[in-house]
Amino acid sequence: MKFAGKTAVVTGGSRDIGRAICVKLASEGASVVVNYNSNEKDADATIAEIETAGGKGIKVKADVTKSADVEALIAATREAFSDEIHLLVNNAGGLVARKTLAEMDEEFFNFVMQLNTTSTFLACKAAVPHMGGGAAIVNLASLAGRDGGGGGAIAYATSKGAVMTMTRALAKELGPKGIRVNAICPGMIATTFHDKFTPDAARENVANSTPLKRQGRADETADLVAYLASEEASFITGANIDINGGLAFS
Repeated sequence: MKFAGKTAVVTGGSRDIGRAICVKLASEGASVVVNYNSNEKDADATIAEIETAGGKGIKVKADVTKSADVEALIAATREAFSDEIHLLVNNAGGLVARKTLAEMDEEFFNFVMQLNTTSTFLACKAAVPHMGGGAAIVNLASLAGRDGGGGGAIAYATSKGAVMTMTRALAKELGPKGIRVNAICPGMIATTFHDKFTPDAARENVANSTPLKRQGRADETADLVAYLASEEASFITGANIDINGGLAFS
């Protein structure tokens, strides 16, 4: 129970990797706030899994691209569990759509940046004043932030590259306060993200290109997040850690 007595906020926690992270942290003793925006039914399912695992959690609706919503999310967290926030996982985000440079307009590019990068900034800005020494932030970046992503992922890859750089900058600024900041860079993880945006043939090709010859799982990603959030990683900060089955090395 490495997170016993600690409060965790997970943005985009209603499904897939976000759900796995919520359940993992709760199973290790954390009181977890499951943030969602539009998928309340999925958030309910996440809470049910948390409770089945013997954990404690609440759901909070918030659009994390809006500062007022993020402030309300943090206020609800403090009211429900504790004034101090110990763990923040910035998981909310998405590809939205695959668009080439010619197909993209400014509105689309800005929306993807807000969804993936601005949301991370807003959550950190709202949560950090309530975080003390020993607290941890884990951001969800992507392999796309390293290699530019697949076709039509210009905006997504750019936003995730920005998350990686923000992680390094935050680690420098918050380190003297005892707050660690790291990010993970998932490759091909079997989620509804790829169900929607990646053809089966492409997924099979990527899986076969990895030394492990498979896609990753959401629970494996959650395990890495939990490690970085724990005292076991107490001397790791500013790192962007790959989890891609050996598909690419940094």
